[in-house]
Amino acid sequence: MAKVRIAGVIISNDQKWIYDWFEMDSFCPNDLRKAITDEYETIEVEINSGGGSVFAGSEIYTALKNHKGQVNVSIVGLAASAASVIAMAGKTVKMSPTAQFMVHNVSAQGEGDYRDMQHMADILKTANETVASAYILKTGKSKDEILAMMDKETWLTAEKAKEYGFIDEVMFTNDDSKFQLLANFMPNIIPTNVIEKMVKEKAQAELDILKLRGEIQ
Repeated sequence: MAKVRIAGVIISNDQKWIYDWFEMDSFCPNDLRKAITDEYETIEVEINSGGGSVFAGSEIYTALKNHKGQVNVSIVGLAASAASVIAMAGKTVKMSPTAQFMVHNVSAQGEGDYRDMQHMADILKTANETVASAYILKTGKSKDEILAMMDKETWLTAEKAKEYGFIDEVMFTNDDSKFQLLANFMPNIIPTNVIEKMVKEKAQAELDILKLRGEIQ
């Protein structure tokens, strides 16, 4: 059995080293590949993430959905945005009564004139529909229902998530234990300019090492 913990920001493979450098929780598609050794083994996925990259999230979701073994998902803290999409890949999805589930529209940063902005709006609308497909497949709800929930940025308790069909079971429902409530949502994504600076500095450091070795002039 493979155990996969998805915590922190959902990122692309090439950004993983930067988050590791800052000792920040993150998860990329390669993290999933490294955890799975057998295409038929059971995968236990634990999620506490506010989301991140739509494309990385889609890749992780697709890999889990294609897995031939059993995929069990447990939402233990937060499953928001791209992380909530990944959760939909579970054949069984459980959620802690203190956890939260959130769906919203895809967002992006851009620049340009009105034509560029209109083009960006069209791209975002298409991205919303692709994201919605994961929720539709799990819940059986219509595309209009799901898109309306995304438009409103909908936050759900475990009971509501089960009622709407996003999850299959609320954890500890027969347990008398006391639980600590969650604080509010706090995204923790490294700004693009910081990532670009780190990439440049890494490239320069590698170049300096090659010069010291005499491998380049």
